[in-house]
Amino acid sequence: MNDALISYCLRIGDSTLVLGQRLAEWCSKGPMLEEDIALTNMSLDLFGQSRMLYSYVAELIGDGETEDTLAFQRNEREFFNFLISERPNGHFGETIVRSFFVDAFNFHFYTKLKESKNEVLSAFAEKSLKEVIYHLRHTSQWVIRLGDGTEESKEKVQGSIDSLWPYTEDMFDMSDGDRQLVEEGIAIDLDSIKADWKKTIDDVLAKAKLTLPENAYMHKGSRKGLHSEFLGHLLCEMQYIQRSYPNSEW
Repeated sequence: MNDALISYCLRIGDSTLVLGQRLAEWCSKGPMLEEDIALTNMSLDLFGQSRMLYSYVAELIGDGETEDTLAFQRNEREFFNFLISERPNGHFGETIVRSFFVDAFNFHFYTKLKESKNEVLSAFAEKSLKEVIYHLRHTSQWVIRLGDGTEESKEKVQGSIDSLWPYTEDMFDMSDGDRQLVEEGIAIDLDSIKADWKKTIDDVLAKAKLTLPENAYMHKGSRKGLHSEFLGHLLCEMQYIQRSYPNSEW
């Protein structure tokens, strides 16, 4: 069970870390000061979530592992983050759509994970849910604002939905280890939250007068450490200092 639990926690922690890094790229580049601060704060929330799980994983592994080694000393094939979290920021609307899809997932996921028999995961979910509720409200409002805004904003955000939707199925991919943890009451059966997640997406898009693409090819693979080239580029930048000066203390 230990290996399955480690993998499960890394899946969550990697996804929040990578998405947090993507949002951090907006620092000082937001379309307005208020939004610049909002994106940065959400990034910090996600980093905090990943730190909580990395610390727990380090305890499970032992052997000198730390949250820093897990974040900065693994290569892309050793990361299990959602494919959608590593997609490039693109324009502001694309960043919002990407976060909206993930925020909606996290809202329903953490709501269920609070019931986990694992006290660490339950406490993590309860704390993180308070942050995710704000994230989801923020991105939902922006999707509606952009979709029901100008002709240009509607066209751009619809294009973002069309390009990012094929990566959403990957969030619901489960391994055999995950299913073992579900039987033990530790993990969440992702099939049980999919309908609620989809309803959240549909409700917001209806208000925004936007639509989901039909018959899209759905990408998967992150559960097995298979990623796009974008993750490698992101890790090169994020891990540069640690890779250049291993184990340095500041």
